[in-house]
Order: sequence, then structure tokens, then C-alpha cells
Amino acid sequence: MEITGLPTPVFCGVDWAEDHHDIALVDAGGQQLAKVRISDDAAGFAQLMALLAEHGDSEDTPIPVAIETSRGLLVACLRATGRPVFAINPLAVARYRDRHSVARKKSDAVDAAALANILRTDMAAHRPLPADSELVQAIAVLARAQQDAVWTRGQAHNKLRSQLREFYPAILNAFAQHNQGLCSREARSILAAAPTPTSAAKLSRRRLQSLLKQAGHIRGIQAEAERLHEVFKRNYLHQLPQVEAALGHQTSALLRQLNTACDNAAQLEEAGTQAFEEHPDALISRSFPGLAALTGARVLAEIGDDRTRFATAGSLKAYAGSAPVTRASGKSCKVMNRKVKNQRLAAVGYVWAFNSLTRSPGARAHYDRRRAAGDRHVAAQRNLFNRFMGMLFHCLQNGHTYDEAVAFPQASAGLKATAA
Repeated sequence: MEITGLPTPVFCGVDWAEDHHDIALVDAGGQQLAKVRISDDAAGFAQLMALLAEHGDSEDTPIPVAIETSRGLLVACLRATGRPVFAINPLAVARYRDRHSVARKKSDAVDAAALANILRTDMAAHRPLPADSELVQAIAVLARAQQDAVWTRGQAHNKLRSQLREFYPAILNAFAQHNQGLCSREARSILAAAPTPTSAAKLSRRRLQSLLKQAGHIRGIQAEAERLHEVFKRNYLHQLPQVEAALGHQTSALLRQLNTACDNAAQLEEAGTQAFEEHPDALISRSFPGLAALTGARVLAEIGDDRTRFATAGSLKAYAGSAPVTRASGKSCKVMNRKVKNQRLAAVGYVWAFNSLTRSPGARAHYDRRRAAGDRHVAAQRNLFNRFMGMLFHCLQNGHTYDEAVAFPQASAGLKATAA
């Protein structure tokens, strides 16, 4: 393999572990030049940099590095040097290892050499980690953490709701129509003050008004307190007194978990959206219908701001999982939805497409057309998301904001004709 600017190519493989890393260097002919184990600290990283410099590494001709992870301090420091870093899937490394031996032998040093040889023979088939800016890397940390917090909040909510169904139907009836349900501040405030149905029935109207005010409720406090008082006073089935009290203690513990999850999600959302608004791509992303600050931050976190990361819109669509995949063999040909994808980007894509239906006449017309053609709801949503990803790629590459008339010209023309 010939690399521009590097007369004698050298490739580095790193097999990482928790407290040490095995390093292997090979040349273009497959000859192993070095094999060493370094510690997982600043001294070990300095040793690695010295080893690379000894074998021709420089700012103009950096030695590429292959490693089995895209995260961690070692990867972050390697990326900061400006060198190409390739995150190779461990399953792929196992397949490469079997090319040289069928004895199924394995060691950290062998894996490091296998990683280096992957770059030597098939570097063009693998992608280096994108050269994202420091800001977008920070947005990725916050957006992913917030999404994890939302999922944790959902799990905590489901556990609490399952618990309340066993002995406390009154609180479920009281907030059945609330947008946030048990996650609302009002529900959590009342549940903290009255963790059992017996204690809830003893709450006075004045006490309920006070709890609603503490939760930030502003309008119609008196009417809401009256409604809650009536709900809690209804006749319900009850557990035995001691059992109910025990369930109340368990409910308080589950409520504390839910409160923590809700606070984490809110704080991370604020930090993530604030960082997103500082990024130059925020203006373009937010111009799309259905993309708000939070969803825009999640999209930017997954696609990054390295314009060379995706060569075409098709590669971005495949990465997002919105483009279908074809399996053809002989007379058999199947077109299916893509399973291997960025799950976080696919998740926010569904939210994006769903929100756009009420904000973009063109998106709504496209969705209705796909449904009329026989697509189910999820398939039609995915097709709309696929179209949006192509538009986003074009806008980011050219610095344009979203234009409804250009995105959906047929729908826009129809609206103008109707208005005329």
C-alpha cells in the first residue's frame, strides 16, 4: 500500500486494556518493527509517542493507529495529535486473526499485530475517526448523556407506576390525563407528601393547594386542588395496613430514584442545548421542521461537523439507518430496513419525522403518500427521515438553511394553487 507523503509506510496497532496497552508496529511488507507494552498513564503515552517518532512519525507524516475502541483517554490523546485513528470492530479483528492461524491462539500482542496489519492491507476499507471540533465532541457527550438520562427516567417511571398499581390506584387516576404523568412535578410533590392512599385521602384542600404551588403550578390551583381532593376521597380497594405502610416506604425509595432521573435529564438538557446553540451548524439544523434545540443537538452529536466524514448523502443515510438494505442472491432479492446503524441517530430521527408532520405541509404530504402506497406508519416515518437526512447533508455541505419550497416543491405548488 502506498501512502502519500510517507516513503516507508509504518502502521501501528494498539490492543487496549484497563491498566496497560500492547503496541505493535509493522512496515509495508508486514515485518514487525516493534512490540512493547505500555502503562495506561501519561508516562505510557509519552513512551508510545517516542516509539512512533523513532520509526518516522512526524507532524506531516503521522503514523496511523488502529484500536478496538473509539473512546477513552488514550484515543482522545491520539486524536489530539492529529493522526488518523481507526476504531476497528473487535469482531472484525477476530476474523483477521483467523486469516493467519487456525489454531485459535490469542494474546494481546497478537491482537496488536493484527490491528496493525489491518491498516497495512485494508486501510482503505476502514474509516478513521472523524476530525470533529472540540465543541461538537462536548455536545456529543452532553446529548448522549441526556438521552441516557431520559431512558433512565423512563425505567424509573415504569418501576414506580408498576408499584403504584399494586396498592395506590388513586394517584394513577389523579394524573392519568397529565402530559407528563407521574414524572410531572405536581405528581411527584403529592406522592412525596402522601406515599400511601390512606395518607392521600387525609390531604386537605389547603394542603393540596400548597403542594401544587411548591411544584410550580400557577393557574387554576384551587380548581385543581378540588379535583385532586375528590379523586383521593373516592372508595378504593386497600392492602392490609402494615402491608400498605411497607409499600409506602418502597414507593418513597422509587420516587427518590425518579426525582434524581428527572433532575439529571433536565440539567443535561439545559447544558446540551446551550452548547448546541453556540455551534455554527445550529442555525441550519434548527431551520428544519421538527428539529428543536434538543433534537438538533442529538443529530449533530451523532453526525459531527467533519464535512469529509460522509462522502455522499447515501453514506449518511446508511449510517442513520434510514436507507434500506438489499439482500440479493440468485433469484432471491429482498429490500429490508437496515439493522446495523447508529441507534441513537435512528431514535432521534423517528422523533424528528413525527414532529415535522404538523410543522411542514410537504412532510405531511410525503408521509400520506407513502401510507397510501402501502407503507406502515414506521416505514413511512423512516422514509421521511431518509429524505430529511439527504436534505440535511446538502444544506450542511453548502451552508444553506431549509427551504420548504425546494424540499417539497409539489406540496408547495399545491398550496399556492389552493391559496390562489
